[in-house]
Amino acid sequence: MVLTSQNIIVINMIKSRMKRIGVLTSGGDGAGMNAAIRSVVRSALLQGAEVRGVMRGFYGLVEDDIISLNHRSVANIISRGGTFLKTSRCPEFQTRAGMAKAVATLKRHEIDGLVVIGGNGSYAGAYELFKRFRFPVVGVPGTIDNDLYGTDQTIGCHTAVNTALDAIDKIRDTAHSMERIFVIEVMGRDSGYIAMQVALGSGAEDVIIPERKFNYQAMYEEIKRGHKKGKISWMIIVAEGAGKAHEVAEKVTKVTGFESRYIVLGHIQRGGTPTAPDRVLATRLGAAAVDCLLKGRYGKAVGILQNKINVVDLQQACATSNVPINEYCRLIKNLI
Repeated sequence: MVLTSQNIIVINMIKSRMKRIGVLTSGGDGAGMNAAIRSVVRSALLQGAEVRGVMRGFYGLVEDDIISLNHRSVANIISRGGTFLKTSRCPEFQTRAGMAKAVATLKRHEIDGLVVIGGNGSYAGAYELFKRFRFPVVGVPGTIDNDLYGTDQTIGCHTAVNTALDAIDKIRDTAHSMERIFVIEVMGRDSGYIAMQVALGSGAEDVIIPERKFNYQAMYEEIKRGHKKGKISWMIIVAEGAGKAHEVAEKVTKVTGFESRYIVLGHIQRGGTPTAPDRVLATRLGAAAVDCLLKGRYGKAVGILQNKINVVDLQQACATSNVPINEYCRLIKNLI
């Protein structure tokens, strides 16, 4: 028999016995998740596997909320933000009884493998599913915080940074015109990735992040010295996990005597049309996740390193990736 590309696909399917794949999105949403779902669905169908969508993340597994997906189900969603499969928190899934219900749902629908698109919490849940029940799972990094090991970028982080940066550029205009200090709070409970990126990209004067102890007194003194030299505005970026914008602004005004304002960007950073890099990344990683399942590589997470697909163990992928904090902070200070 002459081996054609189609024959190879069929042989791989026979070897893997992966006839039906499930896909879910979990945790906070991010632009590009729909593109990842689309890639999973169409890559699986191309290789002969059926696809089932799990609604509202792990909650859908516990409550048996499963839908069938085909080519038309994912038509025209590549440019849409959020996730049409929805997402939610599910405390019950964190119990063994909840996981058992989830596995029962997967078996009832004859789902042979599962693609989980999400961040740290989603990966942890997926790993437990694999470790405790040996269910075939592959993780796809979908989080605006870009804080997962084994990948240079996570789906959604590029769009989130661009969205925040666009808003901060507009705030800068007002800060300069009204000669005020502005404190802008961005997302990042445990990660300062977004804060560091937008601080550097916007030319902000200070950045406050969870990973680094911040010297508030030094900032107050710098603001006073800058004012004496004629500096008329000041931008301070704070990650939500490191401080609250209104508290920082109140303290700045109290200590320096200069008028300040605060803004919380909030969930605007999660939504919106995904950028080209997020769409392309999501498409590549969705296809890579399907390939892992079909090749029998379970309990893994896919990512991108130096523009190449990278596969690591799910447990390892839960570790926080490193952001060059010292380098970024040095650049911000040097370029004030």
